[in-house]
Amino acid sequence: MAEPIQPLDPATMVRSPGLTYQQLLDQDTRPVPAVLREESPKLVPDVAISVERYTSKAWHDLEVERLWRRVWQFACREEEIPHPGDHIRYDIAGLSFLVVRTDKGEIKAFPNACLHRGRMLKEFDGRASELRCPFHGFAWHLDGAFKEIPAQWDFPHIDCANFNLPEIPTATWGGFVFINPDQDCEPFADFIADLARQFERWDLSKLYKMAHVARIVPCNWKIAQEAFCEAYHVNGTHPQILASLGDINSQVDVWENCARVISPSMTPSPLLGDDVPSEAVVRAMLDLREGDPTPDLGNQMPRAWQAAMAREALRPAAGDLVDEYCDAEMVDNLDYTLFPNFHPWGAFNRIVYRFRPNGNDHRSAIMEAIMLAPFQGERPPPAKMMWLGEDEPWSKAYGFLGRVFDQDVFNMPKVQAGLETTYMKTIYLARYNEAKVRWLHHKLGEWVEGKV
Repeated sequence: MAEPIQPLDPATMVRSPGLTYQQLLDQDTRPVPAVLREESPKLVPDVAISVERYTSKAWHDLEVERLWRRVWQFACREEEIPHPGDHIRYDIAGLSFLVVRTDKGEIKAFPNACLHRGRMLKEFDGRASELRCPFHGFAWHLDGAFKEIPAQWDFPHIDCANFNLPEIPTATWGGFVFINPDQDCEPFADFIADLARQFERWDLSKLYKMAHVARIVPCNWKIAQEAFCEAYHVNGTHPQILASLGDINSQVDVWENCARVISPSMTPSPLLGDDVPSEAVVRAMLDLREGDPTPDLGNQMPRAWQAAMAREALRPAAGDLVDEYCDAEMVDNLDYTLFPNFHPWGAFNRIVYRFRPNGNDHRSAIMEAIMLAPFQGERPPPAKMMWLGEDEPWSKAYGFLGRVFDQDVFNMPKVQAGLETTYMKTIYLARYNEAKVRWLHHKLGEWVEGKV
């Protein structure tokens, strides 16, 4: 039996020198919500994380059977299937599912397979009046109920009254649609309870999908995901933003099915010491080049100044809501993860990540970065997914943020290659800064090694 996760006392636990995140919140110019004042540090045991979790096809196969066929997972946004007949094809690790809006406006999901000889019912997202197989014409209504079989007289052995598509559980939260291939799964409300409570203040259903970019990366999906689960790597991978990001004094919180890393912005890394001027903080955050003028902060601290700038930039789309959010909500990186691979950010951070195996290739992954945005009036149409080519940079789609992604993606195949050749049997993780990665593997062990 795996060693249990233990709570830590925030007052006595070992953490980075310098200001804690809670001390930074004390400097906020506005009331700080309870969700940011909550702390849930945990000592996730020293799990022996085997290198085979990244390099073994046998481990991947176990993930497919014991994780991806059984766990709740984000499939699409509700706004992507607004009308009856709208459908999305969701693929994961060689499995394929259809998420469909029925004639009654309900959302249902089915395995993407004809009950006759297994042909995919739909190859592409779109809108249809029925679910008809292109091979022989077997058809079902949008709610999965049997519709017709060509030459039905030749199938007396089929009970047409019970020849419906097998429905799999679906649920919605925050404008997202989740599915679970396991028809006997735990209730979604129980699975998402920790995350849902954290996001009571931030209703993501009121945002629209402004951008959706995907790229295949040559590494195991966990390598890609873990690059976005800690700020400890900033010193080595993103040195250009050290002056404006409190990397190793991020706050790491762990619950049952979700965890978060809050990385404070517009404050320098403790690794740079105590003498970083405000001008350097602002220049790093704004990615100013040599010779570019530095904005005048007046008497404001960098965090308060940046929050004020962000409020005015967002006011046309978000309205007076910007005045209800504190400085931290406007500028900090509120990075949540719902096990196993869904990464929504809180407040106006707008980012949502998803990481998936690329088909059945355990050395290839799909990385997606979705941007949500506030709006006034009628909901804008959701952005279509944009696929980057193998050699196309993320900066093509996301500018400065994309350049940061490019630095992360540069590491990923090198990590895969190193794990393929290392003589180590396990990897080593920091106790606090990489606690979210520890938590992910602890949960993965519970599922894949048969403890759930």
